Amino acid sequence: MWLVLSSVFSLIASLKFHAPTMFADHAWLSYGRAYPAWSHLLVYGFCIPAGLGVSLWLLARLGRVELARPWIIAWSAELWHLGVLVGLVAILAGQTTGYEWFELPRYSAVILFLAFVLITVWAFVTYTRRTVEALYPSQWFVLAALFWFPWIFSTATLLLQFFPVRGVVQAAVNWWYAGNLLNVWLTLVGLASTFYILPKLLGRSLQSHYLALFAFCTLILFATWTGIPNHAALPAWMPALSGAASVMSLIPALAVAAIVLLTVRGTKMSCGGGPLCFTRFGAWALVLVTVSLALSSLPVIARVTDYTWFGHGQTSLRIYGFFGMTILGAIYHIFPHLVGANRICPRWMRINFWLFMSGSVLFALPLMLGGIAQGLKLANPNVAFLDASKAALMAFRISTLGELLLLAGGLVLLFNLGAAIVGYYRVLCKTAYQEATEDLEPLGVKS
Repeated sequence: MWLVLSSVFSLIASLKFHAPTMFADHAWLSYGRAYPAWSHLLVYGFCIPAGLGVSLWLLARLGRVELARPWIIAWSAELWHLGVLVGLVAILAGQTTGYEWFELPRYSAVILFLAFVLITVWAFVTYTRRTVEALYPSQWFVLAALFWFPWIFSTATLLLQFFPVRGVVQAAVNWWYAGNLLNVWLTLVGLASTFYILPKLLGRSLQSHYLALFAFCTLILFATWTGIPNHAALPAWMPALSGAASVMSLIPALAVAAIVLLTVRGTKMSCGGGPLCFTRFGAWALVLVTVSLALSSLPVIARVTDYTWFGHGQTSLRIYGFFGMTILGAIYHIFPHLVGANRICPRWMRINFWLFMSGSVLFALPLMLGGIAQGLKLANPNVAFLDASKAALMAFRISTLGELLLLAGGLVLLFNLGAAIVGYYRVLCKTAYQEATEDLEPLGVKS
């Protein structure tokens, strides 16, 4: 539901560029509120809860143990969604912080932090109770992600809201937080899912655990320094260090590509629009977005791509193309275990794949290409600023089509899962009714 609502706000923000007077009499639908609402709902409403759900399932499944205190985790999830709702209302009311990817006010941040810590505590308890001592690579990534988010989120909350730092340090903290959230946390959870789902569906072992460990260590080592633009108004060593780390992030990305190639080599299994298709597309999207991040961090290229639509397209490809597709693949693999294998409609799942895949491509790639065209004209002193801004107009129109496809994909996902849940509870109610009436029949009561 948060995914669908985030797509609605994304579409509203996009349409404001085509028709600026649209919703002019409604302040809560202005671009300055619709865009933060989109990013807030996408990351905190969909990505993090979905990632937590998959992570908890992986810990229990790979550890061969039941989830510890599931009722506490369930109530903590409700608390998290309450925090998301409070943050959304505050953003639409104009109480945004102004920090990208951290727009929620501090009272909403406190609710989210408390909910995440409660879930994390019982996730680690589940891990300690595992009956299988050997750790699978997915468990490394999940445990690191469970530690990573409370660290970066609490640091950003304290330094930006409770005890705010001054001047350009605010921008540095914001970029550091956004880089760790998007480039580290989402990648950790996405790869945890990939390294489990891919060999599971192919029916062979992961190739190899040592290469996965190398990808894990290098991701933690390099990606945590990324996020600061090359031309940020900060001491020169900070953008330079961030740019070097972005280039070095190619190492874990290439390791992931090698793992995927070695694992799928020799297999003839057709994905058919199922979970395998989602997972494979997400893995290659990660490689593509990491290559683009490394290239755009080079000074000669950053002169063109910085402060254009290129960065927004790159981030969208990471969230929708990599994390979104990977998590949807995990959801479609896990959900039949919960509600029954025949309750997920394969046809709607295939439709969901093509809508979300084409939507993420049409949303991200045109913005990246349009950003390059925009940056080339901005670098030309003979081109007026307005003409340079119009250079990305056609690409922006195509990206709006991509947003429509993503909205349609979200609706299909909501319908497919919702129908499976309704069917599951219908059978439960029918079974309970039959058992109750069978108990009454010996007493002479007709059912």
